[in-house]
Amino acid sequence: MAYFKHICLVEAPQTIITPFPRFISDSIGVCYLAAAVQHDVESLVIPDNYYNNQIFESLRSLLKRRPVDLVAISSMTGAFNQAVQLAQIAKESGAVVVMGGFHPTALPEEVLKLSCVDVVVIGEGEETFRELVLKGISRDVKGLAYREGGGIVYTGVRDVIADINSIAFPLRSLRPERYGEKGDAYSIDTIYTSRGCPWSCSFCANDQMHKGWRGRSPENVVEEIALLHDPNQKKLIKIWDANFLTNIGRAEKICDLLIERGLTNFRIMTESRAKDLVRAERILGKLKQIGLSKVGLGIESPSVETLALMNKKNSLDDVARAIELCRKNGIGAEGYFIIGHYTENEQQTMAYPEFAQSLGLRHALFMIMTPYPGTGIFTEYKNEGKIRSFDWDLYNNYCPVIETRTMDSNKLVAMLAYCNAAFNGYRSVMKRNTTNALLLNFMIDLFQFCFLLRVNKNLSLAEIRERLFSALLQFHEHEHGSVQMVAPSSCKRLEKPLTVRLRNSAERSIDFVLDERDGNRVLSMREQHDGILFTGPVIRLDELVECACALSMDKLMSVLYRNEWLRNNPGKMTGQILSLLADREVLGVAAKIVALYLRTFRKSKKVGHPPSIPSLAASEKRSYQG
Repeated sequence: MAYFKHICLVEAPQTIITPFPRFISDSIGVCYLAAAVQHDVESLVIPDNYYNNQIFESLRSLLKRRPVDLVAISSMTGAFNQAVQLAQIAKESGAVVVMGGFHPTALPEEVLKLSCVDVVVIGEGEETFRELVLKGISRDVKGLAYREGGGIVYTGVRDVIADINSIAFPLRSLRPERYGEKGDAYSIDTIYTSRGCPWSCSFCANDQMHKGWRGRSPENVVEEIALLHDPNQKKLIKIWDANFLTNIGRAEKICDLLIERGLTNFRIMTESRAKDLVRAERILGKLKQIGLSKVGLGIESPSVETLALMNKKNSLDDVARAIELCRKNGIGAEGYFIIGHYTENEQQTMAYPEFAQSLGLRHALFMIMTPYPGTGIFTEYKNEGKIRSFDWDLYNNYCPVIETRTMDSNKLVAMLAYCNAAFNGYRSVMKRNTTNALLLNFMIDLFQFCFLLRVNKNLSLAEIRERLFSALLQFHEHEHGSVQMVAPSSCKRLEKPLTVRLRNSAERSIDFVLDERDGNRVLSMREQHDGILFTGPVIRLDELVECACALSMDKLMSVLYRNEWLRNNPGKMTGQILSLLADREVLGVAAKIVALYLRTFRKSKKVGHPPSIPSLAASEKRSYQG
C-alpha cells in the first residue's frame, strides 16, 4: 500500500513565454512521473491550463474538488517563481509538496528555505519519486533532500537509470485538453529517445541532471512513436534529445522501423551536434523520409577562442558541412548562437549575424548567455562578478541577467536586437514587387522583432520601440546605407522604385527605397532628422509596437500554435481554428492590425517628393545570394 494515495502533478510554466510554438510545454516530465506510479496510487491528476497563467486558479480549484495528499511540482529555472506560487497554493490545501527538476536539483538548499516545500527530488525522478510515493519522506529513499531538526537531510546520491528501456512511456492521457486537443493527441508533442549527453558544455545543465548519454532501443522508441501517429493529421514531433544522432546506427534503425510500419505522417524537429550530423550523412535521406524537417545546430559562436572557453568542441568546418548536407537533403538547418560571453565586446558580437549568413543559414536563433545554476558558466560568471540579477523570471535565454567585461545588460539587449535585424537583412522585404507587398512584409518583420523583445519583461513599450529603431539604425550604419541581393527569378523586374518610411518620432525616421539595378535588388536606407514630405507608406513605430504588444502572450501562443497546425495540415479546418476565429481578444487585436495597415497605406497617397538616396559604390554594399 502506497504512503501517498492521491497525487497531483504539475509542471511550472515559464514566467515569460518565448514566442515559438515548438517551445510550448507538453508536460512530458511529469507524465513520466505519472507513468511510474499509476499502478500504485488511487488517483492521479494534472490541473487544467498548465501551460499558461491560468494554472494558479486551476490548481486551487482542483485541490478544493479532489482529495490530494501529495503535490509534485517540476521546475526549470525560468519557471521557479511560478513553481513557488504553485507550492504555496498546494500547501494551503494541506498537501505535502515535493519539488524536482533542473532548478531544485541545482539549488536544493535554496528551495528548502521555503516553508511551502517539504522535500526535493535531486536528479532523474522516476525511481526516486516512486519510492517517495510508496514509503513517504524517508532516509531509505535515495535522491531526496528535506528539512529535519533544523538542518537538511540528504539521503544519498541515486544513480541514473541505466536501462532506460525500463522507463514506462509518459502517461500523456493524463494531460487536459489544450486548444481543443485531447491530452494523448496533441498536434505538437515531445519525445525523448535518449537521455544525457556525451559532452559537457559549460553553459548546459544536462550533465548535472542526466549525466552520460544513454539511448533507448529503436524498438522501444518506435513503439512510443506509434502511439503518437495519426494518418489523418500531421503532427509536429520534437525529438528533444540533447543529441539525437549520437549513435548513427541506432538512429538508422529507428528510421527503418518507422518506414517499415508506415509511421511517417510527422514533421519532426530535433537538435544535433554538427559533427554528428556530418557522420549521419548516409542516413539523411531516411531521416527526411520519416519527416525530419528541421535540425537545430548548437553553433554558439564564430570564435574558436570563445568555443574553447565554453568547452564547446565544435569544428566550424563541420558546421559548414552540416548545413550544406541539410540543404542537399531538403532539411532545414537552424543555427543557435549565444552572445554575451564575458570576454567578448560589441565589435565581436556584431560578427555573429554576418557569420550566420556566411554559413548559408536561413534561420538562426540568437540568445544571451544565461548562467543557469549548476552549470560551469554559473560559477565562472559568479567568480567574475558578472551576474547582475537573480530574478529567476529572467532566466530564459533572452533577458540579460549578466554583463560582459565591456557590455552591460542594456548593451546586450541592443546587441540581441541588432543580431536579429542584421541576420534578417531585409531579405524577404527585398523580394517584393509592389508597394502593398513591401509595406505588408515590413510590418510582418517588425512584428516579429517586437515579439522577441517582449520576452524581456523589463522593457516598456517605449523601450521596445527605441531598441528596435536603434538596432535598425545600427545595421543601416554598418552596411553604409545599402544592401543588395541578386534579383530572384520569381520576382518581376521593378519598373520604378518602391518606398516606405519607418517613423520613430516627428523628427526621426528611416526612409527605405527598393530599386533594381543590373539584375540586383538594392535596398537603400537613409536616416531623416526632419519631417519632410514623403511619397509612400509611413509606418509609425509607436502604433506598430502598441499593436504587437496588445495581445497577451497566452493568446499569442494560441495563435502561433494553431498557425503551426495549419502549416502542417494546409487546407484543413478544425474546431480549434474556428474557436480562434471566435475569440474576442484575438479578433480585437486583428482588427487593430488591419486598421493600422489600412491607415498606413492610405497615408501613402499624400503628395510629396521621395527622398533622394545616392547610389553607393559596389564596394560599400553587402551582397546576399538567394
